[in-house]
Amino acid sequence: MCNATRMEACFARLRAEGRKGLIAYVTGGDPSLAATEDIVVRLAAAGVDLIELGVPFSDPLADGPVIQQAAARALAAGVTWRKLMSAVARIRQRSDVPLLLFSYLNPLLARAFEQTAADAAAAGADGFLILDLPVEEAAPFNVILERHGLNHVGLVTPTSPASRIRKIVGASSGFVYCVSREGQQQLAPAALRLVRATRRLTRLPVALGFGISTPAQAAAAAQAADAVVVGSAIVDRFARAPRTAAGRAAAARWVATLVRAVHRV
Repeated sequence: MCNATRMEACFARLRAEGRKGLIAYVTGGDPSLAATEDIVVRLAAAGVDLIELGVPFSDPLADGPVIQQAAARALAAGVTWRKLMSAVARIRQRSDVPLLLFSYLNPLLARAFEQTAADAAAAGADGFLILDLPVEEAAPFNVILERHGLNHVGLVTPTSPASRIRKIVGASSGFVYCVSREGQQQLAPAALRLVRATRRLTRLPVALGFGISTPAQAAAAAQAADAVVVGSAIVDRFARAPRTAAGRAAAARWVATLVRAVHRV
């Protein structure tokens, strides 16, 4: 890519400022697209550095129950790919926060993948993390994403050997997402080893997520990684809040405590 994406520019700025980043996950269309637009703008105002926007899918088998239920609510509300991209375009009119589309492959193949990438780029998204796309099969999809100026973020798991991590980071752009097995007050040794192993094999920023739900856990993860991803805890916080502007504002204030914990590291 000739020009840096918003995602790449975000990590470059964080690195120049000597700060770590907070990445927030929300499910697109939960409980409605209008609410999602408001939530994303509020999260950006709360200091979130990058937002993962989940593409609702009927069989999100790799996600936990909180995000599975969020996807079900979004689909029940009538969210489609076209409607979600319209919402992304409206978000772009209000915020320049980097947006990473987090999806399974099937929803992206409902139309030609080339058209999917074109839709995302035109709406103002910055890249994709395709959860169930093996690195061995990713090359043709990544070529299309690059053609449209979109990042393709790779996912590294605790069971990935060094040889596979090398392939994943080599096929990634924007950043690399390391999946921890669990969140806890002290960073799990396995998560720390995974981040270190990944860092040795790439110059891309490395984010750590999965199971992080408190400021203390976020700060512990930020000690090791360039950015911390918080998903289920944020989705749950907004789901339990009143479905009003005041309720969303209160949930965003809680997310701001995660932002401060990470930015202080």
